[in-house]
Amino acid sequence: MNSIDSTVVIRGDVEIGTGNEILPYTVLIGPLTIGDNNYIGPHVTIGTPGQDTRNPRYDSSDCRISIGHGNIIREYTAIQKPCYRDITKLGDNCYLMQSVHVPHDAIIEDEVVITPMVVMGGIVRIMKGANLGLSCSIHQYSVVGAYSMVAMGAAVTKNVRPFSVYVPGKPLRVNRYAIDKFGLEDHSDEIKAYVTERAAPTGHLVAEVVSQFDEAHAASRRDMY
Repeated sequence: MNSIDSTVVIRGDVEIGTGNEILPYTVLIGPLTIGDNNYIGPHVTIGTPGQDTRNPRYDSSDCRISIGHGNIIREYTAIQKPCYRDITKLGDNCYLMQSVHVPHDAIIEDEVVITPMVVMGGIVRIMKGANLGLSCSIHQYSVVGAYSMVAMGAAVTKNVRPFSVYVPGKPLRVNRYAIDKFGLEDHSDEIKAYVTERAAPTGHLVAEVVSQFDEAHAASRRDMY
């Protein structure tokens, strides 16, 4: 069963799983798939066209958004349809706080925290366990690596490596918060060497995270901090 307020607007092909709570004045426009046990609203908008200056009135009728399971999407957040790729996607167990802008073609992986007033440009990728600080802005095509943190108010114009804390004008440092939160203490030395010395990881877990980031980084054709 879902709890859907009577003021919620649902238009088009919208598939909703079970255990969802959708609060007043939320707008859902398909094609849209929503998984289970999500908390959405009030005043959330999911499914409007992406804001693209090259084609501001493009036909988004067949452009799909996918929302996973266990997410919290707070008031005044907007998640927009893709323009250039197959999907705009939000993974599982993410926490999107008030007034977050999720743009066209964004891929937000699992367990990401996005704090109030964060703005992202189109075709960004925010990888697993990343944390975006208050009111930061992420440039188009950028990749924010897994288990990293972006400082509040930061303007991100390059890719942010995994496990790091990005503060403009300061050297990268290890995201100790993520190490503690995700139980990565046994990999602390290897992570520190990777973040601060750019040493190649040797263990499977860290190497896999770095490999996934490197692949996304290469595809983005952006520089890296």
